[in-house]
Amino acid sequence: MTAPTVSVFGKVQLGYLVIETEKFSDWRRFGRDAIGMHLDETLPDVMRFRLDDNECRFLLQRGPAEDTTALGWQLDDHATLDAIEARIKAHGVPVSEGSTEEAALRGVERLVRFPGPNGLAQEMYVKARKASEPLRLAVRCGFVTGEHGMGHVAIATKKPHQMRGYYSTVFDARLTDYIDETISGLKFKIRFLRVNERHHTVAIAAVNRLPINPIRTKIQHCNVQVAELDDMTASYQRVKELGFGIALSVGQHTNDRELSFYALSPSGFEWELGWNPIVVDETTWEPTTHQGISIWGHTPEGQTIIDIFDRFKAGAQSVLHAEYSVPALAGSGIADV
Repeated sequence: MTAPTVSVFGKVQLGYLVIETEKFSDWRRFGRDAIGMHLDETLPDVMRFRLDDNECRFLLQRGPAEDTTALGWQLDDHATLDAIEARIKAHGVPVSEGSTEEAALRGVERLVRFPGPNGLAQEMYVKARKASEPLRLAVRCGFVTGEHGMGHVAIATKKPHQMRGYYSTVFDARLTDYIDETISGLKFKIRFLRVNERHHTVAIAAVNRLPINPIRTKIQHCNVQVAELDDMTASYQRVKELGFGIALSVGQHTNDRELSFYALSPSGFEWELGWNPIVVDETTWEPTTHQGISIWGHTPEGQTIIDIFDRFKAGAQSVLHAEYSVPALAGSGIADV
């Protein structure tokens, strides 16, 4: 008889993102001067941003992709890492050890890597190194990280059931809720998954009943959270004053009630800066469906007809491109209920 699988839910958090870009000058101004993060650029062809005492929360490496290439997941202990690694290997999916240099760049002691949906590599580690240099932020009260992780990512996909199945298989992710929304004439269903009490760490966006993905980048947006509302509004002003695009103005979401805005990062994906989302109570939470992403605000700024056309063009072209879903870890996919 097979021993029951022990859940790793609550022992996982989003720890860092890896980004490939040639736009170091733009990212320096965006990350440090607009968003307000601590900048570390002591290594050649590498730029790192900090939100807290960890050495690295965003690793930028020089390259042509202009995209996020990997998600880093911090685990509570080595037993959790071993359990997830064994789970992945049991499904026939390869796991590789990151090099000492790769671990040092990410500010972790050791990492293992395995494939993820949509070409987004997944990396796991246990211990993050603490920086020796004092933290220098442009936000007065700092960013919210801690035991629930550094924020969240949203990913657009043509295979939402398989992607949801993947994160459930690997990290025992739970469904928090859904949002139905119409964007640029396309009807989307967005599924929100949590791996701890943070309302969501992965949001999965898919066009209803159409096998298209209008987003060029591997993530649609990433999110970081500030401790005080004044820091969010000040960052919004800095983004505009420095000439970076605003995708969505300040608004409040229907499901997690977070106040936020969305800026356009130099690499093309969106960057959400938010404040005060709700925290899930695991004893009482039940998934529901919300109509629309926002109670108020979050209106598009500066979007032209060319931007809309480009998005439709990307969606049409995506029909012709296969999307790798790591089927061995997606199971048969999880249908909506």
